[in-house]
Amino acid sequence: MHLWLGTLRQWHWISSALCLVGMLLFAVTGITLNHAAQIEARPDIVERQARLPASLQKTLLAKQPSEGLPAELEGWLESELKLELAGREAEWSDGELYVALPRPGGDAWLSLDLNSGELLFEATDRGWFAYLNDLHKGRNTGGAWSWFIDIFAGVCVLFSITGLLLLQRHASGRPTTWPLVGAGLVIPLLLALLFIH
Repeated sequence: MHLWLGTLRQWHWISSALCLVGMLLFAVTGITLNHAAQIEARPDIVERQARLPASLQKTLLAKQPSEGLPAELEGWLESELKLELAGREAEWSDGELYVALPRPGGDAWLSLDLNSGELLFEATDRGWFAYLNDLHKGRNTGGAWSWFIDIFAGVCVLFSITGLLLLQRHASGRPTTWPLVGAGLVIPLLLALLFIH
């Protein structure tokens, strides 16, 4: 029994250590998300215009791409705008290119007219609160962050289950244990049933 309890405590403190910073981040961003309307945000918008080099424009007009980004165009756009386009979806329509560039805490897009060679680019930064809120929701964060959220959630489940088992183990000496655990279940349930319509 002592070995089982020692293992349980070890799993509890290890899972606690692994999810401590993540739990703080998600708790704080839970508050900021809940009060997003009260947190004033002034988006910072950057607009840029450029013209496609004549030689590249001539090459593209001759080939008229209908999907994807030709390597030469991708290289020029990345160099001109100082951004990464690998893996981004390119939409072509009647000689016009549109690339959406969403990201946590902001947005961006670019538009290129092959006939005129005119490039328009706009980037919006909504600030740190928006960035952290988007991390909380996993919005426009990519595969690595999505994996992190899933693994983090699993560690939080492990932390909660080992905590519950430790509560059960020590509940006999602490008479308020189960009423408090019950309140943790009943309070949100009553709020949901009575006030959310």
